[in-house]
Amino acid sequence: MDTKKLKKQLQERLQSPDRLITYDREKETLRIERKDTKKGMTVALPPIVSKWKENNKTIIEEVVYYVEEALNAMGEEKANKHEQNIFPVIRSTSFATESPDDIPLITDDHTAETRIYYALDSGSTYRLIDERMMKSEGWTREQLREIALFNVRRLPTAMKKDEVAGNTFYFLNQNDGYDASRILNESFLRDMKETVSGEMTVSVPHQDVLIIGDMRNETGYDVLAQMTMSFFTNGNVPITALSFVYDEGELEPIFILAKNRNKERE
Repeated sequence: MDTKKLKKQLQERLQSPDRLITYDREKETLRIERKDTKKGMTVALPPIVSKWKENNKTIIEEVVYYVEEALNAMGEEKANKHEQNIFPVIRSTSFATESPDDIPLITDDHTAETRIYYALDSGSTYRLIDERMMKSEGWTREQLREIALFNVRRLPTAMKKDEVAGNTFYFLNQNDGYDASRILNESFLRDMKETVSGEMTVSVPHQDVLIIGDMRNETGYDVLAQMTMSFFTNGNVPITALSFVYDEGELEPIFILAKNRNKERE
C-alpha cells in the first residue's frame, strides 16, 4: 500500500455527486467536502499508509466510516439550521402560485381571501419555497407545514392597544415579515379569545400587521372597516381589506355575517 493506491481507494469509496474531492500532491492530503455547504474533511494519507503497514488492515474502513459520518453530520446540521428558519407566509389568493421561473410554489388553502405560502428566512430577506427547493432539501409538504407552524408559535406576540367608541383594538406589528402569519398561531388566537369580552375579529390587511378587535357595538365594525382599508391601501404587501370573526377556531369573513344579519332583520 502506498499513498497513490490509498488515494485511489478513498476516492472510489467516498465519491458522490454532492461531494467534491481534491488531492494536494505536495502535502499528500485528500480533501472531501460537501458541495452545498463547502464544509468537509482533509485526510492526511501518509499516516494511514503507515498504520496499514503496521498490520492495521481495517484502517481504511475506519477512515471511510469516520469521513462518511462527519459529512452526514454536517448535512444534518445544515438541515436543522434551515428548519429553524422556515416560516408560513400569508398572501392574498390572487398572489402568484409559481416562482418567476415557473416552478410551483408550496401553498396551502387558508380562507377564501388568503392562502398560506412557506418561506426560508435568510436574515435580511426570505425566499418562498417552491417544489424544486423542497425536493432538493429532502422535505415533504407535511414536514414544511409542521415546521413552519411550530416556528410561528415561537414568534413574539406583544401587542399595542387602542380604545375607540367602546371597542378595543390590538395591533401586532413586530416588523419581522411575519406579523400577518401570527393568524396561524392557534394558541395565540385562543388566548386572545379569552381576553375579549365582545365579538373577536382578526384582520391581516398587509403582511406587517395583525389586528385583533374586541367588538362591542356596531360602530366598532365601521371603525374596523375604515382601518383595515387604510392599512390595506398603504401596506407594502397588501393581503385583504376584509376582516374575520374568530369563533371556535374558525375564521368567517365579516361581510358574510353582515348579509346574514340583514336577512334575519327582514
